[in-house]
Amino acid sequence: MSHRPHVFVTRRIPDAGLEAMRAAADVDLWDEELPPSRDVLLERVRGVDGLLSLLTDRVDGELLDSAGPSLKVVSNYAVGYDNIDVEACRALGVAVGNTPGVLTETTADLAFALLMAVARRLPESYDFVRQDRWQTWGPLLLLGKDIHGATLGIIGFGRIGREMARRAKGFGMRTLYYSRTRVPAEVESELDATFMPLDEVLAQSDFISLHTALTEETRHLIDAPALARMKQGAILINSSRGGVVDQAALADALRSGHLFGAGLDVTDPEPMRADDPLLSLPNCLVVPHIASASERTRDRMAEKAAANLLAGLVGEPLPDPV
Repeated sequence: MSHRPHVFVTRRIPDAGLEAMRAAADVDLWDEELPPSRDVLLERVRGVDGLLSLLTDRVDGELLDSAGPSLKVVSNYAVGYDNIDVEACRALGVAVGNTPGVLTETTADLAFALLMAVARRLPESYDFVRQDRWQTWGPLLLLGKDIHGATLGIIGFGRIGREMARRAKGFGMRTLYYSRTRVPAEVESELDATFMPLDEVLAQSDFISLHTALTEETRHLIDAPALARMKQGAILINSSRGGVVDQAALADALRSGHLFGAGLDVTDPEPMRADDPLLSLPNCLVVPHIASASERTRDRMAEKAAANLLAGLVGEPLPDPV
């Protein structure tokens, strides 16, 4: 009889993580492109010792009941864990891990790429050429916004927010930030970042980049009043969580011309459907949650997620506990 632990992995992850898990456990892998349905998820977790989950999998009391007392660990293949009821897990002694650190720079790269693409109207310009509308060079053709020397407002100044400030420094930008906790003075000085109240950051910034977790306090933090406080002609970038922004209010602000543009890596809901009002706006660039999607980073996330799972299975402290 095999006494190897049994784990359910809710989607194919890079081999770097899968192979490590298969060496130590019996792995039940959901190998479809789309995530398992709720019913399938509840069925497949019955009696498992470990669960490797993605943001699309809701880990709550119902799922924990379904898994039963054998479940020791939930390893989330992500930094965020708003899909997991951490308190419910803690109450049952189920360890919860995530994959921080490894995707910091990669995510900041993508957020900055969105900022540049929206500021210089790259998607619109690409369409312009592809639609055979390019007749001549024109002094007023597709004018965008300067990035160098502009003011960047960062909301949420954790690891990724600070990396965003580091990139902004290279472009000679002025960086303001708002965060629940102010960072030490030496960090502010190294990154040339100035702490200000949220309203001031919104009012003074040419670009706003969101890097905050999704909590009850931050849900729709960027709502109609917050958008109205932003500078006329400002640009909003969101690579945090879709729920931080009220998308209907954002569509209004883009349509009216109050905002110059927006770049979103995350939406609410995800995935966004092709008939979403935001996608009819030429000044809104939406990409499908690819902030951490570099080959190296996804491999390292897989290794971390596997390490958390394997530690939890044998009752050891998780390398990256939530």
